[in-house]
Amino acid sequence: MTTDSDTPWLTDQEQRAWRTHLDVSRLLMHQLERDLQPFGLTNNDYEILVNLSEAEDRRLRMSDLAAATLQSKSRLSHQITRMENAGLVRRESCESDRRGLYAVLTDEGWETMRRVAPHHSVRRHFIDLFTTQDLEALRASLTPVAEHLRGRRGKI
Repeated sequence: MTTDSDTPWLTDQEQRAWRTHLDVSRLLMHQLERDLQPFGLTNNDYEILVNLSEAEDRRLRMSDLAAATLQSKSRLSHQITRMENAGLVRRESCESDRRGLYAVLTDEGWETMRRVAPHHSVRRHFIDLFTTQDLEALRASLTPVAEHLRGRRGKI
């Protein structure tokens, strides 16, 4: 369907797919946030903990962590300050770049990850609702979108 201005409107099928995606994204993120609240964490906190826990030596340059979590450097800095105050992470200077800083997962942060991970509800509210084949089809379907959007950020 197009209008007089040749704007390509979504078809009914496209609209249903898009709105289902939006519903799932919002509802899932809301549920995950609720499930982290008893541990005093937000989705952003958990994402930072996961990224650091998977990094070599459990540390990442702040700029790399900002890119990985899609946060501005300023917003990430505030987030890391809050997490430092909670004892979950610490900042360390970068020897090769005097202006650079690392975010480092503390032992307390690692223990928090280990305590929270079994309660993180992504399995219950997402993964376990699909067959193995469904998950592969979902991954295959979403990969071109992720690659396109990463490319728009210059981060493929």
